[in-house]
Amino acid sequence: MLDNIPYFSYVISAFIGIGLAAATGFRVFLPMFIVSLASYFNWIPMNEQFEWLAGLPTLITTGIATVAEILAYYIPFIDHLLDTISIPMATVAGSILFASQFTELGTFPQWAMALIAGGGTAATISSGFAGIRAASTATTGGLGNSVVGTTETAGAGLMSVLAMAAPVIAAIFAVIILILVIVFGRKALKKLRGSKDKPVDL
Repeated sequence: MLDNIPYFSYVISAFIGIGLAAATGFRVFLPMFIVSLASYFNWIPMNEQFEWLAGLPTLITTGIATVAEILAYYIPFIDHLLDTISIPMATVAGSILFASQFTELGTFPQWAMALIAGGGTAATISSGFAGIRAASTATTGGLGNSVVGTTETAGAGLMSVLAMAAPVIAAIFAVIILILVIVFGRKALKKLRGSKDKPVDL
């Protein structure tokens, strides 16, 4: 019955794409690893254009990168170094995973939507958490960074699974996360700037 609804498949694809893009905003490689794992074992279909995601080399590579990325965010200074490159990397990863859901469209609309919706969602979440981590370092001396890192990893895993199992719920969560990240990210940056502007007592 739902299949008779005009453009229903595109709507579901958009929900899946937004969910996966949001996941890459938390962690770049974990969502790609989960998608690669699911497609490798044929748990989810993968279009010919993105068959490389279902390949064993991609599965192994993203698996190793996932472990390295997760562990690196628990290392002081390295976590901030990764934040400087995570935003562009998340944008690329979010765009790829979003585009993988719209292979029936032409190349231009497919990647235009992917960059705007997928890349934009991933970049916003990634930059928001980078701001929260910077504020955490300034206010807790880095002690709270592990909590931020754990939250990001959990968020990436949860959103990846939800995007494939319950895309509508994943899309709703993605919108909520975007709002929360924008609000709390801005507050964190204001606190960070405020602490820097305070005069130092001699």
